[in-house]
Amino acid sequence: MPYTPPPELASLSIAEIAELAAAQKLPPVDQWDPQDSGDSEMRIAADGTWYHQGDPIRRPAMVRAFSSILRREPDDSYALVTPYQKLGIIVEDAPFVAVELESEGSGAERTLAFRLNTDHLVVADADHPLRFGTDKPQPYLQVRRGLEAVLARPVYYQLVELALEEDGDPVGIWSAGTFFPIAGGS
Repeated sequence: MPYTPPPELASLSIAEIAELAAAQKLPPVDQWDPQDSGDSEMRIAADGTWYHQGDPIRRPAMVRAFSSILRREPDDSYALVTPYQKLGIIVEDAPFVAVELESEGSGAERTLAFRLNTDHLVVADADHPLRFGTDKPQPYLQVRRGLEAVLARPVYYQLVELALEEDGDPVGIWSAGTFFPIAGGS
């Protein structure tokens, strides 16, 4: 069956996005402990582009498939994991990029949903927090099991604009009942 990308977030309610995000079934890579290991000869660049042996992977379906078996290891390295094999992969920054943002509500009633470059959907909440770096103003979203998405610059600007409209002290943003302060807020 050919892959059909999800509809644009703007056409969906936050409840519909949350439902889609919850329905995304991923393999239980955290439960697998394969004995066979090696190097995948793959790399995820800081801009979210996946490479194999130096060449970009141009098929989005392949990137989605590989992203579903990606795991962060206890030593902070990354691996592609199946029940039979674990292959190391280099991740330059974060393995995912949040490329689209949808906001519903305002203040403490706001909910934020993000679409990743792999078309996965994530609602920012206590289990999927937003993190704002202290050494650089780059925000990250917890996706799953230690894997994060860096927010694309336009998404970051949109998020900051929403936070500034709230005029809170400290400056920050609410999503799904959780407040995320933005570093550098007063």
